[in-house]
Amino acid sequence: MATIAAYTSPAIGHLFPIAGMLLELQRRGHRIRLRTLSSQVRAMRQLGFDADAIDPAIEQIEFDDWHARTLLEGLKRTAEIFCSRGELDGPDVQQLLDEAQPDLVITDINTWGAAAVAERARLPWVAFSPYTPAIVSRGCPPYGAGLRPAVDTAGRLRDALLERTVTGVAVRLVMPRINGMRAKVAGLPHVRSVDEMQRLPPLTLVTTAEPLEYPHDDWEPRLRMVGPTSWEPPTAPPGWLAGVEGPLVLVTTSSEYQGDTEIVRAAVHGLRDEPVTVVVTMPARVRLGIDLPSNARIVDFVPHSAVLERAVCAVTHGGMGVTQKALGLGVPVVVVPWGRDQHEVAARVEHAGCGVRVNRGQLTPERVRDAVRRATRMRAGAEAVAAGFEAAGGAARAAELVEEQLALQRR
Repeated sequence: MATIAAYTSPAIGHLFPIAGMLLELQRRGHRIRLRTLSSQVRAMRQLGFDADAIDPAIEQIEFDDWHARTLLEGLKRTAEIFCSRGELDGPDVQQLLDEAQPDLVITDINTWGAAAVAERARLPWVAFSPYTPAIVSRGCPPYGAGLRPAVDTAGRLRDALLERTVTGVAVRLVMPRINGMRAKVAGLPHVRSVDEMQRLPPLTLVTTAEPLEYPHDDWEPRLRMVGPTSWEPPTAPPGWLAGVEGPLVLVTTSSEYQGDTEIVRAAVHGLRDEPVTVVVTMPARVRLGIDLPSNARIVDFVPHSAVLERAVCAVTHGGMGVTQKALGLGVPVVVVPWGRDQHEVAARVEHAGCGVRVNRGQLTPERVRDAVRRATRMRAGAEAVAAGFEAAGGAARAAELVEEQLALQRR
């Protein structure tokens, strides 16, 4: 039995995927020491983990990148947020390591300070990415804009221009801040790029798989796609759900508020005359203040799987967790990306032929209605993605790869 220390960023969308893997590791006999967002500590303890809250100051740093008006501004703001949190999560994970004396440490890919401490500690170290990371890969476009891979000279010129005018500029602007944070929390030498920094872990587990994800022939062995690993709280479906007749459409927004409530407005109005029941979950607990059509219901929480089992489509903000949950059950999606990695998720949905993208600037009730109609005819693409996820192995495969890292250390 090994002691495994795990550290997450303050987001349910990051905790639930890593929890699925940690449960599998616990089932195999390993002890789990976890630090995560304060609201979920009790739930994690109920799973049997030795769980505590991260530094509360980290949760006070708002992830407000959705205010950005351009891709460059969004990339810069995201890096600033991760560095500000990193100055706190670095010392926080060091305290965890001092207390737990673990055999291996797992850090969330968004906890840059924690990663720096793990790098310095020279323990067996695994990074965990619940979304496609911003790592350069041969044949893939620059990260952030949500572009499909180039197939001709024009596409390659597009990628080169974007790299020169946006993503490359962003890297040059943020690297002094990143290197300053790394030096402050761990005394580490400079790195040249975010890509170099995120390639440092001996193993990074990425919770996606082909055909949703683009092929990456230059990722292995350090980056491994394992498919979805997410855990869902064992909550019984509400009684009202059993009384709903006919097909459902799930509509959901981000668990971290990002101003994406307009997705809900457009969806409930666009689907008001469709022969479906619209179930909306808004975990950020924002109130719309609108009169709902008779075929729509808004709740803070309902087990997504209970709705998706009967759904013909899911309308999402492009969060990897809920999008993959739908696709994993063979349910096609409409993705309305709002920011962060969500444009990349939308591009991959189009790439796999398992759903439809509606851009934020073109969001109207009519477009959502038409997109749902189109998406419901793409079930074969969603089922192909579900098969790819199953083949990737999920939590069991992720746990195997973690145990391989432990075995390497013990040789």
